[in-house]
Amino acid sequence: MLLERGRGIAEQYSPVGPCEPRGPGPARCYNPPRSMTRPGPAPRDLASQSASQRGPGRPAETRRPWTSRLRPPQLIALTFAAAILIGAVLLWLPFAHEAGKSITFIQALFMATSCVCVTGLAVVDPGSTFNVFGESVMLLLIQVGGLGIITLGTLFALALRRRLGVIGRINAQQQVSATSLGSATSLVRSIVLTSLLFEGLGALLLLPAFIPREGVLRGIYYAIFHSISSFNNAGFSLYSTNLTGFVSDPLINMVVTLLIIFGGMGFLVQLNLLGWLRDRRRNRLSTNTRLSLTMTGVLLVVGTVFFALTEWNNPGTLAPLPLHGKLLASWFQSVTPRTAGFNTLDYGLMGFPALFMTIVWMFIGANPGSTGGGIKTNTFYVIVASAWSMVRGRRDTTLFDRRIDTETLLRAMTVGLLSMGLVTAGFMLMLLLNTNKKVLFLQLFFETVSAFGTAGLSMNTTPLLNTAQEAVLIALMFLGRIGPLTFAVAFSRPASEKMLTRYPADRDILIG
Repeated sequence: MLLERGRGIAEQYSPVGPCEPRGPGPARCYNPPRSMTRPGPAPRDLASQSASQRGPGRPAETRRPWTSRLRPPQLIALTFAAAILIGAVLLWLPFAHEAGKSITFIQALFMATSCVCVTGLAVVDPGSTFNVFGESVMLLLIQVGGLGIITLGTLFALALRRRLGVIGRINAQQQVSATSLGSATSLVRSIVLTSLLFEGLGALLLLPAFIPREGVLRGIYYAIFHSISSFNNAGFSLYSTNLTGFVSDPLINMVVTLLIIFGGMGFLVQLNLLGWLRDRRRNRLSTNTRLSLTMTGVLLVVGTVFFALTEWNNPGTLAPLPLHGKLLASWFQSVTPRTAGFNTLDYGLMGFPALFMTIVWMFIGANPGSTGGGIKTNTFYVIVASAWSMVRGRRDTTLFDRRIDTETLLRAMTVGLLSMGLVTAGFMLMLLLNTNKKVLFLQLFFETVSAFGTAGLSMNTTPLLNTAQEAVLIALMFLGRIGPLTFAVAFSRPASEKMLTRYPADRDILIG
């Protein structure tokens, strides 16, 4: 009796009658209440209805923009590409050039890419090729590339008091490396204000160096240009010989290098450090900040000492300089390879050991979440520390009494492997496309690493490259700025259900 009554209730609430088996295993059924199974009215298209049909207070539905369907890595890559194309067109226009000067579109594209990717490589001399309008376009592209297009777009939306949706917050979070959606918008404000503060302070400090040389108005313009270029790690100078004329100038050397260091420190590190300096009791330095500061200090000290030891008696670099000039030049050449691009010495006259150090420093780059490029200092540390832990037979990789999680280790290994693969592929293409016998093997390799690391240093090779080689460097600068992992994630297919399946481990594979 009770069994028959139970079957009746099941038939009453089941949309397909009694429970039926679906595939192997016990029979399963879904029995929703009758109210859920009654056919309701067809959904109405509010956008196609008139105001009277919708009724008062029922706004028409608007279509979501196509950009909202993009994943954050895709949006980052496309916004950078769009900024490069717009900048290339502006730099290609005749009224952006000095009288009697003209450039091809591929040269304009190269310069725009170098500006947006804050690299500093140049196929033409910016100071003598572009007029004030062209130089202003370069400065705008440097600022946009350094801060990030999405960062600036978020700031403009906040300035117009527009409310950011979830997608906008996710994109902002991805751009500025925020730890949560809620902190992304406030972090954007802090990043922009801090950047403008450093750039303004740097321009003021550079005024005494440029005004006596260039006059008041031009000196102010030069101070602003070089301050923005320094903080964003771009490395563009309005002088045809870059900053080689200031090799022994303490003011230029110290202000420019400090701006480079602060810009390459990372936005999150800057804010965490400033908060800690204001109130050490409430604010603590995060593990990321401590690692970034430690790696920055180690690279600066090791680079300065190594460069001084290897170039001290080189007649083409340090030998002719006084003692303070040698120390300043060694310090400057230790700072600038980490994606800045300025130079006070001729890299074409340096010895092999100094060039090797420069290549390694360009590949490592700046800190994560900064205006710089390279694989990033933290990535380099995690890779080296993981290998050292494996050699010592330790199961975990630790840092400041903390264990580095497996996902971070895998990300670091992936970034390192992809970066080496891109540099190798780019270098092979540069060799295959080379038609100038005066360009040597080392010069092409130096140029390739400089483009990928967005360092902008050159052994006086960039103007000697052909159009195909310039295209290779454009691609390397773009990939180096947005990051190889971001680019790979942006244009790879999402993991399927089969790819997410976890299989049994197999320890029979031999390594080494």
